[in-house]
Amino acid sequence: MVVLGRIAAPFGVQGWLHLQAFGDDPQSWKVIEHWLVSADADAAPERWRELKLDGFKLQAKGPVVRFEGCNDRTAAEKLVGLYVAAQRHDLPDTEDDEYYWGDLIGLDVVNQSGERLGRVDRLLETGANDVLVVVDDAAGAEKPIERLIPFVSAVVKDVDREAAVVRVEWDAQW
Repeated sequence: MVVLGRIAAPFGVQGWLHLQAFGDDPQSWKVIEHWLVSADADAAPERWRELKLDGFKLQAKGPVVRFEGCNDRTAAEKLVGLYVAAQRHDLPDTEDDEYYWGDLIGLDVVNQSGERLGRVDRLLETGANDVLVVVDDAAGAEKPIERLIPFVSAVVKDVDREAAVVRVEWDAQW
């Protein structure tokens, strides 16, 4: 399951909704047939409800979507705040240097010296660039260390999904 975004607000009176996208290419999502919604982004798969996409438009402030059976503003308002997701196999393929955030979460982060910095817990979108939130809960630590590492080519040197490792140019003391 990959969380694509969150339904932000109604758009107009015909059931359209603003979608806060958690990615930089939401236009490619219009080919996804099975959209899933839930109030909890971490919900078990059986707690997600399927909606069929009826329309998708890219507006100046981001994508707007409409689902079958959601034909007016009142119906749209009932969906506000829900997370939107899709099964990984329903998503469009990525290029070699592109990643879904869900593919990065849980990967170990290791610097160029071979030192483990922790595991990717989540990502943040800052406007300038995405940021890896890396949590190091090494044994003996009273409180886990949280590192914010920019997800840019100058810092992230390699993402090896098969080995479940992100290699970075980052010092453990930073």
